[in-house]
Amino acid sequence: MTHMATAVAEPRSEADPATVGEAFARALAAKDRDRIADLLSDEVDFEALTPRRHWVAGTSAQAVDEVILGHWLGPDDVVLGIRSMTSGRVADRQRVGYCLAVRRDGTDHVLEQQAYYTAEGGRISWIRILCSGYRPAEAAVVPIPDHDRDQQKELHHA
Repeated sequence: MTHMATAVAEPRSEADPATVGEAFARALAAKDRDRIADLLSDEVDFEALTPRRHWVAGTSAQAVDEVILGHWLGPDDVVLGIRSMTSGRVADRQRVGYCLAVRRDGTDHVLEQQAYYTAEGGRISWIRILCSGYRPAEAAVVPIPDHDRDQQKELHHA
C-alpha cells in the first residue's frame, strides 16, 4: 500500500502536473513499461544520477528501456511496494519523492528517488532524478495488508 503525503488536499485531474509525477512513481514501482513511456514525452530531456553513474536519455523509449527497466529495475527485481511518496512544487518545477521496497537477488532493499520535472499536457518533458541506490533494508520487507496495518497503528497508539 502506498503512503502518500501531498501538498494539495483537493482532488486533482490526471493532467495535473503533480498527479503525473505520482503516476510516474506508481508506474515505475509496477515496472509498467507502457505506462512509464506514456507518462514521458516522446522526446524527453531525461537525466538521472545514481551512486555510480550519470544517465541521459533523449526519448521515452531510451529512458524506459535503456535506463529505468534496462538497468535500475531488472526483470528479476521484485518491487514489493512503495514505502512512501511525497509531491510538491519548487517554483516552476514539480517534485515527487518515493521510496520503494525491492527484493533483489533474494535480499530486501530500499531505493529512494527524488524527481524534479516539468509536465505539459499530462506528459513529462523534462526530468532530473537523484537516486539513493539500493540500500539494505533494516529488516525483511514484508507487505502488510491494509487491515493489519490499521490494527497495528491502533495497538501502537493505545
